[in-house]
Amino acid sequence: MAVPTLWAEPAGSLHISLLLCTVNRVAELERLLGSLRTQRFQRFDIVLVDQNPDDRLLPLLRRFTRELTIHHIRSARGLSRARNAGLPYCSGEIVALPDDDCWYPPGLLGCVAAAFAAHPDIGFVIGRWRDERGRNMIDDDSLAEPATDHHVWTRAISYTTFLRRSAILRVGGFDERLGVGAGTPWGAGEETDYLLRALECGIQGWYEPDCIVCHPAPPERSTRDAAARAFSYGRGIGFVLRKHCASGARILRFLFRPLAGAALSFFTLRWGRARFHLLVFTGRCIGLLGV
Repeated sequence: MAVPTLWAEPAGSLHISLLLCTVNRVAELERLLGSLRTQRFQRFDIVLVDQNPDDRLLPLLRRFTRELTIHHIRSARGLSRARNAGLPYCSGEIVALPDDDCWYPPGLLGCVAAAFAAHPDIGFVIGRWRDERGRNMIDDDSLAEPATDHHVWTRAISYTTFLRRSAILRVGGFDERLGVGAGTPWGAGEETDYLLRALECGIQGWYEPDCIVCHPAPPERSTRDAAARAFSYGRGIGFVLRKHCASGARILRFLFRPLAGAALSFFTLRWGRARFHLLVFTGRCIGLLGV
């Protein structure tokens, strides 16, 4: 999918545009905007893509536009759809993809800018995710290094991903079949798909563990909320594995882990967790079939 031609002209070297898509959240969005006021690196603007059917965000935006540059636009539902709607309004050399319930430590944008400045040939940076208790929520790897497909499959999350504008122009838009709210069975995998497409275009990436984004921990796997997401998210990842012709070894790893998790949970009598892992496994299997 091509990037829309309305894309604005660059605003200067290492200016960052935050492509922020939001729906059904106000308090969480307030927390994120508050964290942006404290950034030590201040050369950024916000493209806020509002998917709410009403004007619930207007009072909040009126308060923050006194201190932050916010471009407020509207979009139909669907995370990938909203990102594609917002891309033409991103004028920065770097584009960030924050979730509306994440928040940024004060040094994050400076760390991102420094990573891109130190590696002028890279097209994207992958950072790390910590929860509200300061725990690393993905395998803790403190080594900064060139990003490969391994990093994309195991570490990349949209809100810890930062893209160079020139890379986006080569890769194009997000696959609107993928992600939350897409109206398809594939409820996840849009960022994995995007970065794999970038690598397939010959774009280099960098894994920078010092670039840390804060985000709430996922719901406990034994809860109904976790179970509701497990099948759809698993199905999306399975679809992306199929779309990018993943190796047999990678497919086996993605199927073995939830199956092993289900077996362990079963034998330790944690029925809710066992159900979660089985839903992930089933979703991935069905996604691999392209359905």
